[in-house]
Amino acid sequence: MDAMVTLELPRRLINTARITTDELKVELAVHLYQTRRLGIGHARELASLSLWEFRQLLASRHIAPHYEVEDLAADMETWAELDNL
Repeated sequence: MDAMVTLELPRRLINTARITTDELKVELAVHLYQTRRLGIGHARELASLSLWEFRQLLASRHIAPHYEVEDLAADMETWAELDNL
């Protein structure tokens, strides 16, 4: 199991923001994904959501999935391999 990191925040800030610690983890995960600091797999893990749930959350916030030219090339290679089966 990975080592855990503890982040200490004043309770009053959490209360003022009217957010739970679980909601804060989701917000952090979304931000880190949106700014390309985490990929979708790690971001959904931080948010404690399934891949489907995290993708739905991103879509509801109009955050486009990260899909680069390299991803397209890899997908096209996969399709070509499947076509040859």
